[in-house]
Amino acid sequence: MKTRLRGTVTSDANAKTLKVEVQRRYRHQKYGKIVRGRTVCHTHDPHERGKLGDVVEIIECKPHSKLKRWELVRVVQASDEVAVKASLETEADVPEATGAAAGHSAAQDDQPVESPEGLTEPPTGEAEAAAKPEGLA
Repeated sequence: MKTRLRGTVTSDANAKTLKVEVQRRYRHQKYGKIVRGRTVCHTHDPHERGKLGDVVEIIECKPHSKLKRWELVRVVQASDEVAVKASLETEADVPEATGAAAGHSAAQDDQPVESPEGLTEPPTGEAEAAAKPEGLA
């Protein structure tokens, strides 16, 4: 009996090939916690019926190439292309947590820092340079 799996298409960029991600849950052998795992199967799709985000059923087969060991049986649920594109765009639009993205610029570092009493202190780099004698470095 050949193995049948159900998964989600994560890539349809290659001709006649789909990458299908199969989710699974299992109990961790040592700790007993239920963990999620995934398996990525390279699937042969000769008629190119599967699209990004579709839920598909695949079956084990003889090797078609180095990685392809599965064939597409049927598309169980077609995806809404608009929802898939929107989710991909939102993932790409998330800015990285850097100083520049957070509104922090290098020009702000050179400004004097005011203490709560209203006294002005020089930036930390100048304070350290003023504290050290010039002969000792």
